[in-house]
Amino acid sequence: MGHYSIKELEHLSGIKAHTIRIWEQRYSILSPKRTDTNIRYYDDQDLKTILNVSFLNAKGIKISKIAQMESKQISQKVQELSEDSGQFSGHINLLISAMVDMDEEVFDKTISTATLQLGLRDTFLHVIYPFLNKIGVLWQTGNISPAHEHFVSNLVRQKIIVAIDGQVVRRQQGNPTYLLFLPEGELHELALLFMNYVIRSHHFQVIYLGQHLPFKDLEITYEHCRPAYMCTVLTSTPDRDQVQAYLDKLSNRFPEATIYICGAQVQYDFLVFPRNIHLLRSVQEFLALF
Repeated sequence: MGHYSIKELEHLSGIKAHTIRIWEQRYSILSPKRTDTNIRYYDDQDLKTILNVSFLNAKGIKISKIAQMESKQISQKVQELSEDSGQFSGHINLLISAMVDMDEEVFDKTISTATLQLGLRDTFLHVIYPFLNKIGVLWQTGNISPAHEHFVSNLVRQKIIVAIDGQVVRRQQGNPTYLLFLPEGELHELALLFMNYVIRSHHFQVIYLGQHLPFKDLEITYEHCRPAYMCTVLTSTPDRDQVQAYLDKLSNRFPEATIYICGAQVQYDFLVFPRNIHLLRSVQEFLALF
Protein backbone atom coordinates (compact mmCIF):
# COMPACT_ATOMS: atom_id res chain seq x y z
CA MET A 1 0.00 0.00 0.00
CA GLY A 2 1.53 3.31 -1.12
CA HIS A 3 1.80 6.39 1.08
CA TYR A 4 1.83 9.39 -1.29
CA SER A 5 2.32 13.04 -0.45
CA ILE A 6 0.24 15.68 -2.20
CA LYS A 7 3.39 16.75 -4.08
CA GLU A 8 3.74 13.22 -5.45
CA LEU A 9 0.11 13.29 -6.60
CA GLU A 10 0.83 16.62 -8.29
CA HIS A 11 3.87 15.19 -10.08
CA LEU A 12 2.05 12.08 -11.29
CA SER A 13 -1.26 13.69 -12.29
CA GLY A 14 -0.15 17.13 -13.47
CA ILE A 15 -2.76 18.74 -11.20
CA LYS A 16 -1.42 21.46 -8.89
CA ALA A 17 -1.47 20.64 -5.17
CA HIS A 18 -3.62 23.72 -4.52
CA THR A 19 -6.23 22.47 -7.01
CA ILE A 20 -6.16 18.97 -5.51
CA ARG A 21 -6.90 20.50 -2.10
CA ILE A 22 -9.87 22.44 -3.49
CA TRP A 23 -11.29 19.39 -5.27
CA GLU A 24 -10.81 17.37 -2.10
CA GLN A 25 -12.63 19.91 0.09
CA ARG A 26 -15.37 20.89 -2.34
CA TYR A 27 -16.16 17.57 -4.00
CA SER A 28 -14.71 14.95 -1.57
CA ILE A 29 -12.92 13.33 -4.49
CA LEU A 30 -10.03 12.06 -2.34
CA SER A 31 -9.88 10.59 1.14
CA PRO A 32 -6.53 11.50 2.72
CA LYS A 33 -5.39 9.56 5.77
CA ARG A 34 -3.04 10.50 8.58
CA THR A 35 -0.03 8.73 9.99
CA ASP A 36 0.45 8.11 13.70
CA THR A 37 2.38 11.40 13.78
CA ASN A 38 -0.55 13.22 12.12
CA ILE A 39 1.03 13.63 8.68
CA ARG A 40 -1.44 13.54 5.78
CA TYR A 41 -0.96 10.96 3.06
CA TYR A 42 -2.87 9.40 0.17
CA ASP A 43 -3.18 5.70 -0.68
CA ASP A 44 -3.19 3.72 -3.94
CA GLN A 45 -6.91 4.31 -4.48
CA ASP A 46 -6.43 8.07 -4.13
CA LEU A 47 -3.61 7.96 -6.67
CA LYS A 48 -5.75 6.07 -9.20
CA THR A 49 -8.67 8.44 -8.59
CA ILE A 50 -6.68 11.63 -9.18
CA LEU A 51 -5.10 10.14 -12.33
CA ASN A 52 -8.54 9.35 -13.75
CA VAL A 53 -10.09 12.64 -12.67
CA SER A 54 -7.23 14.69 -14.10
CA PHE A 55 -7.51 12.91 -17.45
CA LEU A 56 -11.27 13.38 -17.73
CA ASN A 57 -10.99 17.02 -16.67
CA ALA A 58 -8.32 17.60 -19.33
CA LYS A 59 -10.75 16.12 -21.87
CA GLY A 60 -13.26 18.85 -21.05
CA ILE A 61 -15.48 17.13 -18.49
CA LYS A 62 -16.24 19.48 -15.60
CA ILE A 63 -15.05 18.48 -12.16
CA SER A 64 -18.56 18.91 -10.78
CA LYS A 65 -19.83 16.29 -13.22
CA ILE A 66 -16.93 13.90 -12.55
CA ALA A 67 -17.64 14.16 -8.82
CA GLN A 68 -21.14 12.79 -9.43
CA MET A 69 -19.88 9.72 -11.30
CA GLU A 70 -19.36 6.34 -9.67
CA SER A 71 -15.80 5.01 -9.51
CA LYS A 72 -16.59 2.31 -12.10
CA GLN A 73 -18.10 4.89 -14.47
CA ILE A 74 -14.99 7.03 -14.20
CA SER A 75 -12.71 4.09 -15.01
CA GLN A 76 -14.86 3.07 -17.99
CA LYS A 77 -14.88 6.63 -19.34
CA VAL A 78 -11.11 6.89 -19.06
CA GLN A 79 -10.69 3.57 -20.89
CA GLU A 80 -13.12 4.63 -23.59
CA LEU A 81 -11.51 8.02 -24.22
CA SER A 82 -8.01 6.56 -24.17
CA GLU A 83 -8.90 3.96 -26.78
CA ASP A 84 -10.75 6.40 -29.01
CA SER A 85 -8.49 9.43 -28.87
CA GLY A 86 -4.99 8.01 -28.64
CA GLN A 87 -4.16 10.65 -26.05
CA PHE A 88 -0.79 10.02 -24.45
CA SER A 89 -1.83 11.08 -20.94
CA GLY A 90 -4.69 8.58 -20.85
CA HIS A 91 -2.38 5.70 -21.73
CA ILE A 92 0.21 6.84 -19.18
CA ASN A 93 -2.36 7.12 -16.40
CA LEU A 94 -3.73 3.65 -17.18
CA LEU A 95 -0.21 2.21 -17.04
CA ILE A 96 0.40 3.79 -13.63
CA SER A 97 -2.87 2.40 -12.29
CA ALA A 98 -2.19 -1.05 -13.74
CA MET A 99 1.30 -1.05 -12.20
CA VAL A 100 -0.05 -0.12 -8.74
CA ASP A 101 -2.58 -2.98 -9.00
CA MET A 102 -0.11 -5.31 -10.76
CA ASP A 103 -2.87 -5.84 -13.31
CA GLU A 104 -1.15 -7.51 -16.25
CA GLU A 105 -4.29 -7.56 -18.39
CA VAL A 106 -4.84 -3.78 -18.21
CA PHE A 107 -1.11 -3.06 -18.59
CA ASP A 108 -0.86 -5.29 -21.65
CA LYS A 109 -4.06 -3.95 -23.22
CA THR A 110 -2.97 -0.34 -22.72
CA ILE A 111 0.39 -0.84 -24.44
CA SER A 112 -1.24 -2.88 -27.22
CA THR A 113 -3.85 -0.16 -27.82
CA ALA A 114 -1.21 2.58 -27.89
CA THR A 115 0.96 0.52 -30.27
CA LEU A 116 -1.94 -0.02 -32.66
CA GLN A 117 -2.66 3.71 -32.66
CA LEU A 118 0.90 5.05 -32.71
CA GLY A 119 3.27 2.23 -33.67
CA LEU A 120 5.89 0.91 -31.26
CA ARG A 121 8.38 3.71 -31.94
CA ASP A 122 6.01 6.51 -30.94
CA THR A 123 4.48 4.44 -28.14
CA PHE A 124 7.93 4.18 -26.62
CA LEU A 125 8.66 7.85 -27.17
CA HIS A 126 5.34 9.33 -26.03
CA VAL A 127 3.90 6.74 -23.63
CA ILE A 128 6.40 4.26 -22.18
CA TYR A 129 9.32 6.65 -21.58
CA PRO A 130 7.15 9.37 -19.98
CA PHE A 131 5.52 6.65 -17.87
CA LEU A 132 8.91 5.38 -16.66
CA ASN A 133 10.02 8.94 -15.88
CA LYS A 134 6.84 9.64 -13.90
CA ILE A 135 7.05 6.52 -11.78
CA GLY A 136 10.75 7.10 -11.10
CA VAL A 137 9.65 9.33 -8.22
CA LEU A 138 7.70 6.43 -6.73
CA TRP A 139 10.77 4.19 -6.74
CA GLN A 140 12.84 6.97 -5.13
CA THR A 141 10.32 7.47 -2.32
CA GLY A 142 9.73 3.75 -1.76
CA ASN A 143 6.04 3.85 -2.71
CA ILE A 144 6.53 1.04 -5.17
CA SER A 145 8.71 -1.98 -4.56
CA PRO A 146 11.34 -3.71 -6.69
CA ALA A 147 8.57 -6.20 -7.49
CA HIS A 148 6.61 -3.42 -9.22
CA GLU A 149 9.72 -2.46 -11.19
CA HIS A 150 10.22 -6.06 -12.32
CA PHE A 151 6.53 -6.36 -13.19
CA VAL A 152 6.70 -3.26 -15.41
CA SER A 153 10.10 -3.97 -16.97
CA ASN A 154 9.32 -7.55 -17.91
CA LEU A 155 6.01 -6.70 -19.58
CA VAL A 156 7.54 -3.86 -21.60
CA ARG A 157 10.53 -6.06 -22.45
CA GLN A 158 8.21 -8.76 -23.80
CA LYS A 159 6.48 -6.22 -26.05
CA ILE A 160 9.74 -5.00 -27.57
CA ILE A 161 11.09 -8.52 -28.10
CA VAL A 162 7.89 -9.57 -29.88
CA ALA A 163 8.19 -6.48 -32.12
CA ILE A 164 11.85 -7.27 -32.87
CA ASP A 165 10.96 -10.87 -33.73
CA GLY A 166 8.43 -9.54 -36.23
CA GLN A 167 10.91 -7.30 -38.03
CA VAL A 168 12.15 -8.21 -41.48
CA VAL A 169 15.63 -6.76 -41.89
CA ARG A 170 16.65 -6.39 -45.51
CA ARG A 171 20.37 -5.98 -45.17
CA GLN A 172 22.02 -3.95 -47.88
CA GLN A 173 25.62 -4.23 -48.99
CA GLY A 174 27.75 -1.52 -47.44
CA ASN A 175 25.38 -0.71 -44.59
CA PRO A 176 27.15 -0.30 -41.24
CA THR A 177 26.98 -2.79 -38.36
CA TYR A 178 26.00 -1.78 -34.83
CA LEU A 179 27.17 -3.64 -31.73
CA LEU A 180 24.86 -3.22 -28.72
CA PHE A 181 25.82 -4.24 -25.19
CA LEU A 182 25.50 -3.44 -21.49
CA PRO A 183 28.63 -3.47 -19.31
CA GLU A 184 29.26 -6.09 -16.68
CA GLY A 185 26.83 -5.61 -13.79
CA GLU A 186 24.30 -3.59 -15.82
CA LEU A 187 20.88 -5.24 -16.08
CA HIS A 188 18.56 -2.37 -17.14
CA GLU A 189 17.92 -3.45 -20.71
CA LEU A 190 14.82 -1.60 -21.96
CA ALA A 191 16.62 1.34 -23.58
CA LEU A 192 19.10 -0.97 -25.33
CA LEU A 193 16.28 -3.17 -26.63
CA PHE A 194 14.54 -0.11 -28.01
CA MET A 195 17.78 0.94 -29.73
CA ASN A 196 17.93 -2.55 -31.26
CA TYR A 197 14.39 -2.18 -32.59
CA VAL A 198 15.03 1.29 -34.08
CA ILE A 199 18.34 0.36 -35.73
CA ARG A 200 16.87 -2.81 -37.23
CA SER A 201 13.89 -0.83 -38.54
CA HIS A 202 16.40 1.08 -40.71
CA HIS A 203 17.72 -2.26 -42.06
CA PHE A 204 21.15 -2.01 -40.44
CA GLN A 205 22.79 -5.13 -39.04
CA VAL A 206 22.76 -5.38 -35.25
CA ILE A 207 24.92 -7.60 -33.08
CA TYR A 208 22.98 -7.64 -29.82
CA LEU A 209 24.96 -8.86 -26.81
CA GLY A 210 22.52 -7.71 -24.12
CA GLN A 211 23.03 -7.47 -20.37
CA HIS A 212 26.03 -7.93 -18.10
CA LEU A 213 28.76 -8.34 -20.72
CA PRO A 214 32.35 -8.86 -19.48
CA PHE A 215 34.76 -6.48 -21.21
CA LYS A 216 36.87 -9.38 -22.52
CA ASP A 217 33.84 -10.76 -24.41
CA LEU A 218 33.21 -7.31 -25.85
CA GLU A 219 36.79 -7.22 -27.12
CA ILE A 220 36.50 -10.67 -28.69
CA THR A 221 33.26 -9.77 -30.47
CA TYR A 222 34.66 -6.47 -31.72
CA GLU A 223 37.76 -8.12 -33.16
CA HIS A 224 35.60 -10.69 -34.95
CA CYS A 225 32.98 -8.30 -36.39
CA ARG A 226 34.65 -4.85 -36.51
CA PRO A 227 31.37 -2.88 -36.19
CA ALA A 228 31.39 0.75 -37.26
CA TYR A 229 29.15 1.72 -34.33
CA MET A 230 28.74 0.63 -30.72
CA CYS A 231 25.88 1.55 -28.38
CA THR A 232 25.57 1.13 -24.63
CA VAL A 233 23.52 2.40 -21.69
CA LEU A 234 24.95 3.07 -18.22
CA THR A 235 22.01 3.21 -15.81
CA SER A 236 23.50 1.94 -12.56
CA THR A 237 27.04 0.87 -13.32
CA PRO A 238 29.96 1.58 -13.21
CA ASP A 239 30.03 3.60 -10.00
CA ARG A 240 30.11 7.39 -10.28
CA ASP A 241 33.85 7.61 -9.62
CA GLN A 242 34.61 4.88 -12.17
CA VAL A 243 32.63 6.21 -15.14
CA GLN A 244 35.42 8.37 -16.60
CA ALA A 245 37.87 5.46 -16.50
CA TYR A 246 35.32 3.25 -18.28
CA LEU A 247 34.75 5.86 -21.01
CA ASP A 248 38.49 6.20 -21.55
CA LYS A 249 38.87 2.41 -21.68
CA LEU A 250 36.16 2.11 -24.32
CA SER A 251 37.68 4.88 -26.41
CA ASN A 252 41.24 3.54 -26.21
CA ARG A 253 40.30 -0.07 -26.89
CA PHE A 254 37.95 0.67 -29.81
CA PRO A 255 39.42 3.84 -31.40
CA GLU A 256 38.00 3.14 -34.87
CA ALA A 257 34.40 2.75 -33.67
CA THR A 258 31.87 5.52 -33.14
CA ILE A 259 30.42 4.86 -29.70
CA TYR A 260 27.01 6.18 -28.61
CA ILE A 261 26.35 6.17 -24.90
CA CYS A 262 23.44 7.21 -22.69
CA GLY A 263 21.98 6.64 -19.22
CA ALA A 264 21.96 8.19 -15.77
CA GLN A 265 25.62 7.40 -15.07
CA VAL A 266 26.93 9.52 -17.97
CA GLN A 267 24.98 12.71 -17.24
CA TYR A 268 27.52 14.13 -14.75
CA ASP A 269 28.95 17.53 -15.71
CA PHE A 270 32.50 16.56 -14.70
CA LEU A 271 32.80 13.84 -17.38
CA VAL A 272 35.06 14.42 -20.38
CA PHE A 273 34.01 12.47 -23.45
CA PRO A 274 36.78 11.17 -25.76
CA ARG A 275 36.52 12.15 -29.42
CA ASN A 276 34.88 8.90 -30.58
CA ILE A 277 32.31 8.70 -27.76
CA HIS A 278 29.08 10.63 -28.24
CA LEU A 279 26.73 11.35 -25.34
CA LEU A 280 22.99 10.95 -25.98
CA ARG A 281 20.93 12.94 -23.47
CA SER A 282 17.50 11.76 -24.62
CA VAL A 283 15.61 9.23 -26.73
CA GLN A 284 14.99 12.03 -29.24
CA GLU A 285 18.74 12.50 -29.73
CA PHE A 286 19.10 8.81 -30.51
CA LEU A 287 16.20 8.83 -32.99
CA ALA A 288 17.69 11.91 -34.69
CA LEU A 289 20.72 9.83 -35.72
CA PHE A 290 18.64 8.06 -38.39
